Amino acid sequence: MSFKSLGLSDALLKAISKKGYNTPSTIQQKAIPLILERKDVLASAQTGSGKTAGFALPLLQILNSEPAYRKRPVRALILTPTRELAAQVQDEFKEYSAFTDLRSTVIFGGVGANPQIRALRNGVDILVATPGRLLDLENQNALSLSKVEILVLDEADRMLDMGFLRDIKKILALLPAKRQNLLFSATFSKEIKKLANEFLHHPVLVEATPENTTVEKINQTVYRVDKTLKTDLIIKLISEGNWKQVLVFTRTKHGANRLSEKLEIANITSAAIHGNKSQGARTRALAGFKEGKVRVLVATDIAARGLDIPLLPHVINFELPNISEDYVHRIGRTGRAGASGEAISLVSLDEVGYLKSIEKLIGERLETKTLQGFETTETMADVKEAEAEKKRQKAQRHGRGRNPQAKQSTQKNTKNSSRSKRRR
Repeated sequence: MSFKSLGLSDALLKAISKKGYNTPSTIQQKAIPLILERKDVLASAQTGSGKTAGFALPLLQILNSEPAYRKRPVRALILTPTRELAAQVQDEFKEYSAFTDLRSTVIFGGVGANPQIRALRNGVDILVATPGRLLDLENQNALSLSKVEILVLDEADRMLDMGFLRDIKKILALLPAKRQNLLFSATFSKEIKKLANEFLHHPVLVEATPENTTVEKINQTVYRVDKTLKTDLIIKLISEGNWKQVLVFTRTKHGANRLSEKLEIANITSAAIHGNKSQGARTRALAGFKEGKVRVLVATDIAARGLDIPLLPHVINFELPNISEDYVHRIGRTGRAGASGEAISLVSLDEVGYLKSIEKLIGERLETKTLQGFETTETMADVKEAEAEKKRQKAQRHGRGRNPQAKQSTQKNTKNSSRSKRRR
C-alpha cells in the first residue's frame, strides 16, 4: 500500500516524499482513511508507530481543502501530556504542511508566554498544546477555541496518569459541540474507555498492535544484580560495549541526577531529564543526545514519554517501573522503523515482583543473566532491613521516631531556658 492510495493530496505526498517515507505504517493505513471520512476515531498505538503522521496528514488535508478564514482562528487542537511531545508533534506538522498554506504553532509551560501569545495573535490554523498552558492563555483571552473543528488527544493514557483529567474536561467545555474527535492511546484502560465514551461520537476503534505487546525486534535481557552494584554494572556495559546512545530510566528525579553525575565521573557524557529541570535544560539535554554530544540520557518516565529518538539502539531500565505498562512504553523507544534494538533491565531482589508482573503483562519470560563480579548476594532479610532503615530515616526527617523521654526533656529544658531569660 502507498500513501497515494490512502487518498492524500499532492502537496502532502510531496512532503512525505521529502521526509523519505514510502510505505505507510499500520496505524497510518488504518486511521488516515477513517479520519478523512470525518469519523471519530479511538486508536491504540505505541509511541514510535507513526501515529503522529496518522492524524497529522488527514487533519492537514481536511483543513487545506476548506476555505481559509481571514484571521486564521484555531481550527484544529492537539493536546499532548508533555512539553517534549508537544514540540515534536509541532515539528512534524511543520514538515508535513510545508507545501500548504496552513500555519501551526505550539504552546507549553516552562518558557515565557509572550512569544506564544504573539504567534497566536498572528493567526494559526493548528495549535499543539499542553493542557496547563492552554487554559492559562485562554483565561488571559490570548486565544479562542470557538472555531475548533478537530480535536486530537495524543497519548491520552499518559495525560490521565499525569492528572490532567480535570483540565481536559475544562478544555472540552470550551470547544464547539460539533467537531471531529480523535483519541490516541498506547493502552485502552478503563479510564481511557470512560473518557472516550464521554466525548467521542460513535467512534471507530483502530488497533495498530495487540494491546500491551512489545516490539518484536527488541532484544530484551534482564541482569540480576545487587542494588548497590547497579551503577558499576551500567558503567561496565556502556564502556565495554562502547555504546554511543543510551536512554536510561530511573524511578525518581533525584535518582536520575545521582546516576548522571556518577556517569560523568566515569567519563561517560550524560544528562538528566525530569520534571524539576527547566524547559531550556530539558531541550538542551535532548538536543545534545540526538546530536551525539551526550552518550547517555537519564530520564524519569514522565519526562521521557513521547520522546522521538530515531534509531535509538539501547534502552536500560536502571530500576524497573512499578507500573507494568510503563515497561512497554520505556522499551518502545528502541526498535523503531524496522530497526533492531536492545532493552536491558537491571533487577535487584526487591524488584523481582515487578519483573513477574511485567512478564505476565507481555506474555513471555525474559532472558535472565548474571555477569561475573556482579552476582547477586542479597537476601530477603537484607531487603527487609533496607526497607526498615528507609522508614526509620523518613520518620526521623519528619520529626518522628525520637525517644519520647528525650523529646520531653528537650521541651522541659526549652521552657526552663525561656523562664531564665525572662528573669534576666
